[in-house]
Amino acid sequence: MSLPFTTDQFLDVFKTYNLFVWPAQIFLVLLALLLILALFKKNGYSDKLISFGLAVLWLWMGIVYHYKFFTKINNAAYIFGTLFVIQAGLFLFFGVVKSKLIFNYKNDLTVIISILFFIYALIFYPLLGYQLGHIYPGTPTFGLPCPTTIFTFGFILLLEQRKIIIFIIPVLWSIIGFTAALKLGIYQDIGLLIAGIISVIILFSKK
Repeated sequence: MSLPFTTDQFLDVFKTYNLFVWPAQIFLVLLALLLILALFKKNGYSDKLISFGLAVLWLWMGIVYHYKFFTKINNAAYIFGTLFVIQAGLFLFFGVVKSKLIFNYKNDLTVIISILFFIYALIFYPLLGYQLGHIYPGTPTFGLPCPTTIFTFGFILLLEQRKIIIFIIPVLWSIIGFTAALKLGIYQDIGLLIAGIISVIILFSKK
């Protein structure tokens, strides 16, 4: 299936987005670091903070990236944006309102994988992009769907109880985003599909 836009048009969307929202990218990365800190320095508010922070990230991606920018070249972005807003609502409802999302880690393989997801999303994703010739501002930055979905998987893996509804949309995006990006040469998004597959395997192995 052909895409309704070219690689150059796709990269131009990133360029326009990055220039328009600057310096929001810095604050999005700081938010990510705050959520990681909340995970490893738990207190009574940590779980709600993590859920709220993830909701902010998904709302940002849905409204700012998909609705405002990606729709300029792809009408399907209206659907994508709506899914991302729904995901933000799920984090708010189950995590903040209902307090049903408890993020915990043990000294096991799962937390190691989560940390690797965090590191990949925040550090190796942009470095790989640079090596592939995707130079800022025409490159995906944190706060855009693919690296941020990988980051989100890191937290979903650490949920004490499996809640399928929380990871349906991220898994769906790992397939959509990977397929489209592969056709466009955004090869760092191979990590997105890998993160999705690993997350499904681990989450369904939980009781």
